[in-house]
Amino acid sequence: MTNIFKKTIITKTIFFVLADAILIAVSVWLAFLIRFDGQIPSQYFSFISRMIALAAIFIIPIFYFHKLYSFSWSYVSASEAISLFRATTISFLFLGIAIYISNYFPHFINFPRATIFISYFLVFIFCGGIRFAKRIYLHIIGSGRGLNREKTLIVGAGDAGEQILRSIMSSAGTSYCPVGFVDDSPIKQGVTIHGLKVLGKISDIPKLAMAEEIRQLIIALPAVDNKTIKKAIELARLAGLKKIKIAPSLEEIISGRISFKNLKDVGVEDLLGREEIVLDKKQIEGFIKDKLVLITGAAGSIGSELSRQTAKFKPSLLLLLDQDETGIFNISEELKENFPNLKIESKIADIRDKEKINEIFKKFKPQIVFHAAAYKHVPLMEKNPDEAIKNNIFGTKILAEASFTFGAEKFIFISTDKAINPSSMMGATKRVGEMICQAFSQKNGAKFISVRFGNVLNSRGSVIPIFREQIKKGGPVEVTDPEMKRYFMLTSEACLLVMQAGAMGKGGEVFVLDMGKPVKILDLAKEMIRLSGFEPDKDIAIVFTGIRPGEKLFEEILTAEEGVVATQNQKIFIAKLSNVNPRKLEKELNNIKNIADKFAKEKIVDCLKKMLS
Repeated sequence: MTNIFKKTIITKTIFFVLADAILIAVSVWLAFLIRFDGQIPSQYFSFISRMIALAAIFIIPIFYFHKLYSFSWSYVSASEAISLFRATTISFLFLGIAIYISNYFPHFINFPRATIFISYFLVFIFCGGIRFAKRIYLHIIGSGRGLNREKTLIVGAGDAGEQILRSIMSSAGTSYCPVGFVDDSPIKQGVTIHGLKVLGKISDIPKLAMAEEIRQLIIALPAVDNKTIKKAIELARLAGLKKIKIAPSLEEIISGRISFKNLKDVGVEDLLGREEIVLDKKQIEGFIKDKLVLITGAAGSIGSELSRQTAKFKPSLLLLLDQDETGIFNISEELKENFPNLKIESKIADIRDKEKINEIFKKFKPQIVFHAAAYKHVPLMEKNPDEAIKNNIFGTKILAEASFTFGAEKFIFISTDKAINPSSMMGATKRVGEMICQAFSQKNGAKFISVRFGNVLNSRGSVIPIFREQIKKGGPVEVTDPEMKRYFMLTSEACLLVMQAGAMGKGGEVFVLDMGKPVKILDLAKEMIRLSGFEPDKDIAIVFTGIRPGEKLFEEILTAEEGVVATQNQKIFIAKLSNVNPRKLEKELNNIKNIADKFAKEKIVDCLKKMLS
């Protein structure tokens, strides 16, 4: 018996259908009662029951088709009110027509027409009232329980802030007690949203925190640049606020998934101060849609994110290739769950296995190739230069040859800022990879494109996960040098710009992504310690370990000799590089291959230096 009353979509629908039927009956009966001042003439009694049945026959199906039985009771909003108004109006138009052509009151003769209008308004009020009842109730009890909650200030009085406030007010089990908003927009000053005022500007956070005894801050600014977010966080810290939450991305808000439950802790990416990127999504869609796309290194940080972003643009087949079987399994399962209609093929293969690569290309004939597979750890590649060459140079060459032979349209090589004036094996091998793409672009066929960018946040083995683990253990946090600087990008941001560059590329270009301003690694370490609730050099020590082999204090995006050409996207530039002689390059590659096969480390380094000099 208890299962009958269990809260499910079916039981909720049955409840509202029955409630509407009762309210329709009450509305029609009250309409006649109001029309005749409480004394309904006896000749109308039989018709009232018929009108109730007729009204229910029209109203309930029309309500159903307007999705008025499949809404969230706690989050009912103006959109449901508009749907209710539309559905009620259509229902009563049909009801009026039915009465007009009936045998009982043809052409409304002797029929009290006012009862239709009164019924219409009563049905709208009663059916709307029951739908808004829970939200009103939660709002009332939420206001009454403010003493058990922590006073909260919301930064941003736009759509995101309004949705978060509405979500908090509709929930009985939240720790937030909103007291107002702050927003830098002059037109929003003093405005009231759901009973709460915009109390001032972002710069007023410290003053308001003291005056209103604020304990928590929610940042709801998804559409602004990170500088404003960083400013709000710094002011909150200045005010002594420890609990700072931030709203999810604009994409999640557009999709309607935002609530206070989606709020996340402030992360390093929120403090980078990077501007929002603008993409030509139509150009990317035209580039990807209905194409067979191969992504190498699909289990890695860049490759897996490229796979996620590519899947959104509906390729005819997404071919994932990596030698990491666990990683490939994980990304494949994730994509199958999130994109059930997408065709996905997963291949375990080493890009250095020429026979296997040719077999894959022959079978699938990919039209677009994103080459993200690479050895990327600088110190490890310094110790294993032969492996760096075999994978980053000759693996790339094998893929480029297969792309050319089997008719790929575009080959996009993921390069790095370490390829400029390379001081490491990893950077040098990536520069040679760019040269291979430049050489192949001189042939008629596939278009070969390279894209350079810096470090991506949270990539495997990068500085941020390492710092996070060191902080978890209580320190010390190890920084190589106090002056060490690096460019950083969000993984999703980098991948979207790679796709945009791929769509724009005509062949032979080395695209350079605008990385913003370089970040001091020491400042990054301090920020991560603070985000974890500690004070640097007080709770957790920072130690300097010295620059490792192959590292630079600062990574360039271009050499002193190189310049850039602007493109249609303000975040993407083209490096002006000297031309590559394909015959000379082939000869040098054969030479370095022979040396690498003999494991002659010193000779490998010397040979690479000569190639790139």
